Amino acid sequence: MSTPTLSTALAALTDAAVAAGFDAHAAAEEGLVLSAAVAESNRGAFVDWSREVGIPTSAEAFMDAAVRGRRYRAAPTPLASQAAGLHGSKAGAYAAALAAVCHAAASLGEPGPAAFGAASLAAAAQHPSSPLPRPAGATPSLIPSPSAPAASGPAEEAAQREFVRQAPAILTEVLARLQESQDRLLDVTKLDPAGGGAFPGLGGSAFPTPTPAGPAQAPGEPANPEASRTAADAAQPATTEATAPEPEKLEEPEKTVEEWLAELDELIGLARVKSEIRRQTAILRVDALRTKAGLKTATITRHLIFTGNPGTGKTTVARLVAGIYKAIGLLSKGQLVEVDRSELVAGYLGQTAIKTAEVTAKAYGGVLFIDEAYSLNGDQYGEEAINTLVKEMEDHRDDLVVIVAGYPVPMEVFISNNPGLASRFRTTITFDDYTDDELRNIFTSMATKSDYDLGEGVLDEFTRQLDQQSRDENFGNGRYARNLLEAAIGHHAWRLREVTEPTLEQLRTILPEDLIDPDPAPAPAQPAGVLEPPDAAGPIAPVAFPAPPAEQP
Repeated sequence: MSTPTLSTALAALTDAAVAAGFDAHAAAEEGLVLSAAVAESNRGAFVDWSREVGIPTSAEAFMDAAVRGRRYRAAPTPLASQAAGLHGSKAGAYAAALAAVCHAAASLGEPGPAAFGAASLAAAAQHPSSPLPRPAGATPSLIPSPSAPAASGPAEEAAQREFVRQAPAILTEVLARLQESQDRLLDVTKLDPAGGGAFPGLGGSAFPTPTPAGPAQAPGEPANPEASRTAADAAQPATTEATAPEPEKLEEPEKTVEEWLAELDELIGLARVKSEIRRQTAILRVDALRTKAGLKTATITRHLIFTGNPGTGKTTVARLVAGIYKAIGLLSKGQLVEVDRSELVAGYLGQTAIKTAEVTAKAYGGVLFIDEAYSLNGDQYGEEAINTLVKEMEDHRDDLVVIVAGYPVPMEVFISNNPGLASRFRTTITFDDYTDDELRNIFTSMATKSDYDLGEGVLDEFTRQLDQQSRDENFGNGRYARNLLEAAIGHHAWRLREVTEPTLEQLRTILPEDLIDPDPAPAPAQPAGVLEPPDAAGPIAPVAFPAPPAEQP
């Protein structure tokens, strides 16, 4: 069984979205940005990506999508977050469809270990309701034994078993393409000198590589009609002469407050955060009950300030807050929409207000999470965004919660600079850095959630590398653990590149050597026409392509 193409996976994603009652176009957008973020490290991925989503070949469009989708390599998309509040097969089917998009994206271009690692963790991140962290020392199990209690619902367990069934075929195909890429790198006779990325440091032709000649086609007819379908086209229902009646939609049972709080309690560390969230939940729940009973209530702000260093779980807790607030009746949908300054501020005054309002509209019924919110301070564009945000919070105060996050001191300045914000944000929750034991547990739980076992000595190697890190405000905390695991998964795939039929144990087991950068082959280059510094946070400027070579007489 081969991995589905990206176009097929995107079409299945929109089908799953419609079945779950989600907007198909929003689902298609999630698939586009997530697939680009997974594949961005693969040489030439933008060519395959553009073809699969049905747009003209564009490195700029690919990298723009990748930048917007990077956050979803570590956290569920807004629709996956909304689906997490439901029980039943429809919710699990959407997360499974997103996982299929991740694995399809890993094979775009010339696959490298980094993309395979990113795909594995991104796929796992789309299942926020899957089994949560295990205690340190617990033995992770890929397939629960018949006598063991189910850690998740039937749909999630079925999706996990299906992934296990497909894992050997998926890895075999990726490894085959890795070997093919290595052979092509070492054999210059296979290179197209006019193609992008043919030689490191050189651009390529601005035109896509011609496809082999096939049967005669009518002028203007696409060479492959199926490949030319865009993700938006896939979202449109097929038209037939006799439209079948739409089946009756059954209501999906929703998670209770107790279930959401149980997820909160199972997070590693964060003792102060858990206590404060429980306190806020109790206050708001009683307030909602008093309102329902027709009693007078005090003015209680639902908006929150999260302060702490990067990677301390702020986004994860924000997602749980969205689910908790929905369960107690304060929100209608319970999705989490995460943004930063670049997604709120436009290039000129007037447009920023429109852009901020459009982004905020996506969060109606849920939580708008603004990371590094203090970056909106200091100029008229940011001020316009803040003023628009305050208006949106007032106009939709009954069905919108805003959480702003960042470092403690800059956040204090940010709130105090605008009276409209100061009156709406009165509760600050501080996220402490993780201890070494907590980081080891986080690393272990991430591996378990991604269907990997840690071999003997892996945690010792993790601890050795952790001891070498500077633990200042720039330290990534949980993000550091995730990045190390993502790289280890890629190294694990490369280590198995010459194993024709790896066993299930080999597919599952990460060894200490996988945590150490090997030197097996040249590192995958960025897509031709694009320059990108590691972990860049802003848009990437395109590089001009050279003109194609003149034809010889």
